Amino acid sequence: GAGASSQLGSLASRQLKHLVDTLGETANMAVLDADMVVYVAQVPSPHSMRMFTEVGRRAHSHDTGVGKAMLSQLSDAAVRRIVAKAGMPPHTEKSIRTVEELLEDLDVIRERGYSIDEEEQELGVRCFAIAIPDAPTPTAISVSGPVSRVDDAFAARAVPVLREAALTISKDFELPD
Repeated sequence: GAGASSQLGSLASRQLKHLVDTLGETANMAVLDADMVVYVAQVPSPHSMRMFTEVGRRAHSHDTGVGKAMLSQLSDAAVRRIVAKAGMPPHTEKSIRTVEELLEDLDVIRERGYSIDEEEQELGVRCFAIAIPDAPTPTAISVSGPVSRVDDAFAARAVPVLREAALTISKDFELPD
């Protein structure tokens, strides 16, 4: 598992660096490992005030941008199984607290095509994330930073760049014939 995670992270490092160079905020890649999110790669923002998530860190899926992006790719039944096993501890007062709220949010994410961690994991931090299509395991990338910089104008710039990076990573997963 650790070997596969490091391979996925190294495969995406060029795209994560491109996200940071283009958007100026920290970029992450995570995979779904059973019922938890595991961060497999990160490129930090050049700003002194920035997000830092340790590679290898495990987190709940219900209140992280990458977690919700990955959950949005699964059936509601699979989501229910994951949160029943892992639980839904609230990390802030803005965290999603019930499976029904989570499923409603996932419907919005499926329609919109990206997820938002709206200070759910940590107050003062916003994150935009997109699942990697056709990844060998549920995988997502994100950009995150302080709400003072990561606002609606940032989202308008970030989402298209995230989509492009996710598609590039997806193509990199393809094996040659």
